[in-house]
Amino acid sequence: MGLGGCIILIAVGAILTFATDWDMQGVNLDLVGVIFMIVGLIGVATFSSIARRRRVVMQPTTPVVEERPRGDGYHNGYGA
Repeated sequence: MGLGGCIILIAVGAILTFATDWDMQGVNLDLVGVIFMIVGLIGVATFSSIARRRRVVMQPTTPVVEERPRGDGYHNGYGA
């Protein structure tokens, strides 16, 4: 489930909890809405921690050595 699915769960849960007054036998819609919101928040936290871990830049394990050409004795290295 991606970030969009988590946000939809939070929105549906908030609608069920705060914006409806339906009564169903055997189902507490307020509790179902709260559960949806909690699951959506857990999903957002999980998604953000995984996304943060993917952005970590690893340093190379072997150092990069850059060799410069040596002068032949006639030039001082400044192009003249």
